[in-house]
Amino acid sequence: MLLLAGHPLLFDAQGRLSPWTSWNDALAREMQFYRGCPWDHGYPRFVHTTFLDAAFEPIEARTDTIPAMQNGMGILSYLKYQAMHGEAVDCLPIARAMGDYLVREALTPEGGHYPRFIRSTGRRGCFPQPPDAGAQSDRPFEVQPDKSGIASFALLRLFEACGERRYLEQALHDATVLAAHQRDGDGARSPWPFRVDYRSGEGRGPVSGNMSFILRLYDRLLAHNFDEFRAPRAALWRWIRGCQIPSAAGDGALFAQFFEDHDTPTNRSAWAPLNLARYLLEERAALDARWQTHCELLIDFVRRTFTHSELGVRVCHEQDEDAQAWGGINSTWGAVLALYAQATGSMACAEEARAALDFSLYCIDELGRPRDLHQSAAAGGWQQDAHTDVIHNYMDALDAFPDWGARR
Repeated sequence: MLLLAGHPLLFDAQGRLSPWTSWNDALAREMQFYRGCPWDHGYPRFVHTTFLDAAFEPIEARTDTIPAMQNGMGILSYLKYQAMHGEAVDCLPIARAMGDYLVREALTPEGGHYPRFIRSTGRRGCFPQPPDAGAQSDRPFEVQPDKSGIASFALLRLFEACGERRYLEQALHDATVLAAHQRDGDGARSPWPFRVDYRSGEGRGPVSGNMSFILRLYDRLLAHNFDEFRAPRAALWRWIRGCQIPSAAGDGALFAQFFEDHDTPTNRSAWAPLNLARYLLEERAALDARWQTHCELLIDFVRRTFTHSELGVRVCHEQDEDAQAWGGINSTWGAVLALYAQATGSMACAEEARAALDFSLYCIDELGRPRDLHQSAAAGGWQQDAHTDVIHNYMDALDAFPDWGARR
């Protein structure tokens, strides 16, 4: 019997992979499982710890954490899940716990070039994170500007959902710091380096591929009448439109560097171009009159560079240096394809999207415990690949194609 992440494989009459249960059922089980996560220091354990086993126990060998990415995408996942399912699911307390952790525990110290700035990496068990908390491929005093863009945009959305001003204040502060250090990008460097020493402002890595979340942050702040971000927003968009998007027609060098545990300057990711395409699809002509052409360019770059076939399904891996279809990136691939299919009427893209998301659904077991990767021996692992950077992708796909949720 063939198994995928512990489940017997199911196929339809045409021989295509089918989900082991409905999306709605599997996702409800997962959200219920995470509601049972133990709370420590005022937060659910998966908020402050990145590597957990299937019983929410820390994986001893991994004391490194990724607070900005894990909780930024987690906030967006929980807000989208509640928006789709209503107040009965009560996701706001956990979303607020993620926001509270970011603003209370995961900031750089006062002073320096990036003061009170949300951290990209940290250490398990530190409340708050110490000054030298950099982990994975960050040096002890380094932060990643793009990760603060993710977390700050999420905090702004959380403010809009619950009205707590401290989330707006942190988002506004981080955006102000980002704007103060923004440079003119070109064909060899992005408007911010990938990493900076928060004390001196010294950069490391000329290209940071994920610029769409800082653009989102600027746009939302402008919607709240913070007009000081109009000029930096315009400059960032000019670089994205004039330099970064065109690079996808070639080698995609301006989509290098995204993941916290890698520091090869030329290491391209699928996450950055896909999330840029997602924003173009969400905003359509209001953001970019050529949205369809640009989305096709970005999706085609990812398809030819980062996809491969497993069990007859085209799945997406995350970067040049990792050819595995982790939960975050493969569900991102499926979600962006679904949004593109809904916007353009492409049934071929819809089928491709649904197959990739069916594949990732196998990583959720009957108890709602997700795996970060289908090859992993057991549930658990990286919490953003298992959970926080996955749920919002299914919500986007279901928003585009609601009937997919009940399909078996």
